[in-house]
Amino acid sequence: MDPVVPPFVPVLLAAVLLPVVGRRAGHAFGVLATAAVVPYVWLVPEGAYFPVQLFGFDAYLFYVDAFSQMMGLAMGIIGAAGTLYSYASEADAYQTAFALGYVGTSLGAVFGGDWLTLIFFWELMAVTSTLLVWHHGGLAVRAGFRYALAHGISGTLLLAAIVWHFVETGTFLFAGVPGGPATAGMAGSVAPLLAVLGIGVNGGFVGLHAWIPDTYPRPHFAASVFLSVFTTKTAVYGMFRAFPDGHLAVAYMGGAMAVFGATMALLQNDMRRLLSYHIQSQAGYMVAGVGLSGTLATAGAFGHVFNNFLYKSLLFMCVGVVIYRTGEESLKKVGGLARKMPVTALAFFVAAFSIAGFPGFNGFVSKGMVIGAAHYKHLDVLWYVLLAGGVGTALSFIKLGYHAFLHGEYDGEVRDANWGQGAAMLSVAALCVLFGYPAAMYAVIPGGAELDFVVFTVGHLQEGFGLVGLGLVGFAVLKKPLKKVGRVPDVDRAYNPLTFYATRYVVVGVTELYAAVDRVVVRAADATAAVVTAPGAAAGRLVGEDGVSLRADTSASILLVVVAVAVALVLVL
Repeated sequence: MDPVVPPFVPVLLAAVLLPVVGRRAGHAFGVLATAAVVPYVWLVPEGAYFPVQLFGFDAYLFYVDAFSQMMGLAMGIIGAAGTLYSYASEADAYQTAFALGYVGTSLGAVFGGDWLTLIFFWELMAVTSTLLVWHHGGLAVRAGFRYALAHGISGTLLLAAIVWHFVETGTFLFAGVPGGPATAGMAGSVAPLLAVLGIGVNGGFVGLHAWIPDTYPRPHFAASVFLSVFTTKTAVYGMFRAFPDGHLAVAYMGGAMAVFGATMALLQNDMRRLLSYHIQSQAGYMVAGVGLSGTLATAGAFGHVFNNFLYKSLLFMCVGVVIYRTGEESLKKVGGLARKMPVTALAFFVAAFSIAGFPGFNGFVSKGMVIGAAHYKHLDVLWYVLLAGGVGTALSFIKLGYHAFLHGEYDGEVRDANWGQGAAMLSVAALCVLFGYPAAMYAVIPGGAELDFVVFTVGHLQEGFGLVGLGLVGFAVLKKPLKKVGRVPDVDRAYNPLTFYATRYVVVGVTELYAAVDRVVVRAADATAAVVTAPGAAAGRLVGEDGVSLRADTSASILLVVVAVAVALVLVL
């Protein structure tokens, strides 16, 4: 056992103290606590662990390997940047406290060395993130209930998978930790199925994803910065723990997520809703990488996780500043903001180039690794699907950048980001550029030291430029038709009312059944009481008379007793 403190401890401490010590001091402490996670997890050696007894079972509250270490780096960076951004965006102390609780519980989930610790913090993540959504009030409250329901389903399925896995193996520990099993991943045939569904809800599988665009546009824009990255990326991490050797069905689901999310994003005019669909789309590349397995695919998947923490949170920061300064959520009500908001525009285009996989930015490296892995494995259908998702991504962000920052003119007075927002955005934007260089990326991702993947080849550069070029052509063709698109329904348009009315009818049915049973029982009890208290009257009703005497003389009584005893003896013998 190494003398280590789990990194979630100071972050959760900051969450508890923030509302108590005052907004300025509390946010400063929050920035320091999350920023300290970065050097801490980088310097703690791989293999360090902290064993505990959790609910009477062996568990590891803290276990460091290359995967948890990389997740910790990303969470610490965005936790610090997001807390600074929240302070500058006038988020109150309680909102940021919930956000830090969310960061801390996410750290607990990825640094656990066993399934029991992971599910414990997985559920706490659901609680803290729901509180973060609810805190804003208004439309966020109803969305928060749906969000909580989705995560309740996710946690229940994953817990069932973990219990089934325990029955198969006799342990909750991950392979590789001291005392862990010899084989990694979910054991048996039932546990993997339950796990992929449970994790798939949080990860945004197609059909299970609607909580993402339903929820993330609702809360305070600073809250969306945290919400946009922690849950879905922790789900990708969980998917890897469940399927370390991959699975083709998981890979193809990732491809479907990439295309579906990008397509739905293209049809949106609400800026945060557009970005929310791209959470699903980008998670698709990560899920595809996990499903493909192998050194290149796994490194690409986790490289994309790391990069997504950076550019996705940055995109929500930039759009948040637009909302903060204009009060508008729709692309149709803003325009030409680059001239009035140059810092925000610069940060936005860095993030847009990054998510689109443009050469020189971090998304180009990791997305290319996942697409390359599909190509090397000769999975041509998946390869084309992932490329199509890349074109859709480029097209979406050309649309967003064009209408928000380049085209038109916003009528009202508007100022650029304030110093805190600008510092947070430019810091993250600089990292998007830094990790656009393979050496920097390979230094932080699992298996990076063993990679021989060459990023800047002619073919790969053609692919990167080609995806963006096709996006430009597509936008030129679709620009006018896209202006006419209104609110596009998703699957929740069907299952939200279906769930509501189905639940209502179940509740009404159960209530009416209970009432009917209650009436029958009460009537039976009344009839029994009437027979006991007035047996003659009851017998009279049976024979159609006013009353019947049930008295017997001595000889009749003796005869009845003898008959009763004889019947009893026959039954016994």
